[in-house]
Amino acid sequence: MARVDPRSGRKLFIGARVRRQREQRGFSQGVLAARLGLSLSYVSQIENDQRPVTPAVLLKLAEVFGGDAVQFSEQDDQRLLAELDVALHDRGLGAHRVAPAPLARMVAQAPELVQAFLTLHERHQRLQEEHAQTIDRFYGELGGDHLRGPIAPPPHEAVREHFNRLENYVDALDRAAEQLAETEGVQPGERASAMRRVLREVCGVEVAEAPTMGADGALRRFEPARRRLHVPAHLSDAQQAYQMATQYALLACRAPIDAVIQAAGFADAETRALAWPGLAHYFAGALVLPYGRFLAEARAVRYDIELLAQRFQVSFETVCHRLSTMQRPGARGVPVYFVRVDQAGNISKRQSATAFHFARHGGACPLWQVHEAFTQPGRILTQIAEMPDGTRFFGIARTIERGGGGYLARRKLFAVGLGCELSHAHELVYADGLNLAAPAPVVPIGPGCRVCPRADCVQRAFPPAGKPLVVDEDSESLVPYRFEG
Repeated sequence: MARVDPRSGRKLFIGARVRRQREQRGFSQGVLAARLGLSLSYVSQIENDQRPVTPAVLLKLAEVFGGDAVQFSEQDDQRLLAELDVALHDRGLGAHRVAPAPLARMVAQAPELVQAFLTLHERHQRLQEEHAQTIDRFYGELGGDHLRGPIAPPPHEAVREHFNRLENYVDALDRAAEQLAETEGVQPGERASAMRRVLREVCGVEVAEAPTMGADGALRRFEPARRRLHVPAHLSDAQQAYQMATQYALLACRAPIDAVIQAAGFADAETRALAWPGLAHYFAGALVLPYGRFLAEARAVRYDIELLAQRFQVSFETVCHRLSTMQRPGARGVPVYFVRVDQAGNISKRQSATAFHFARHGGACPLWQVHEAFTQPGRILTQIAEMPDGTRFFGIARTIERGGGGYLARRKLFAVGLGCELSHAHELVYADGLNLAAPAPVVPIGPGCRVCPRADCVQRAFPPAGKPLVVDEDSESLVPYRFEG
């Protein structure tokens, strides 16, 4: 029986992905056929999408190429296709509209070229934005439009996009952190004491608890000359251990971190420098919540975030962040997206192991329930949403607060969102009681007004790029913009 995609009900044709994997390893079709125990004509039919793959063949392909069957998922293709469509709608490129079929063929047959084009497009966007900001700083409201043009992409976006390409999972660092947690007895409630010992014995660093770390709210300060690390005394055991583990990674894990940065191919020194603490933070998060132990507990409680936060003595946000990284080959959790938004709609964190498409420019969709969370602080809100391509997602959202500790202490308020494709929703406790086979209501959302094709949205803030406006002075409705196409 041919394998069927559980979301769409379609048979699974993966010819282009099989051919790419085979060519990357230098196999001929005959060699691949021999290793799979199939005929040459059978392999040829698979690669030319003349025959769908069966579950048995899919497992054999995973064995031959290494990893697991998820590497043949359509999620990456869906994400590339969505991003390519957005890029080609950029008015600044002056590109003609391309029909969906050739775009899909390009993504399936030449994903490397698509990724290269998307990288160039993003750099083009960032160059325009940053140069415009520079002109604004010099001219303000006085003008300067004739000077607007490109500059370099911001380092934090380059680092963020690289993590997304890795599906937010860095194997070498994750396994190293998990091994350290097991061998050194880094357990909830005892993490900080264990990490003090590790820093002293492995790195020759003493940890000092400071009653305060200054008006800037510093969470960690290292004195290299004195080999002394300062962490605030008011932090919880898990928070102190996280800061200590970050410092440990910066001192003792330089080789694996440097290998990840070199493989990323970051273009400038500032981006490479910013990647260092990002990867050290990844190591620290993996140590506080070791992969195997955390995944087993998450499955046992059906991804109940509050229960996981209690059992591991960490925050709601920390659990959400870790759930978005559970993509180890052969031991994957539910693929989820994770986002953190402030009250102005700015996205300060966004990670996705799904086909969910975040807008890089112009803000997120106002119909997304993560924004509504601010109206009901502390409550977990659920939503079934549909993207313009028909993909449905089940998501939750809740507000979180950071900082505090005193009346005048600084506080930060965010909303966090976590979600998965609807086909995985039954694995989450939050979907209990919902009719997932025929869900209602389903909220039509989009990646952001700038690129959303929905013509009937009453929440639209501005018209989509690349769509000519239709102005009719004789009629008016709740829909603010009408456009062609």
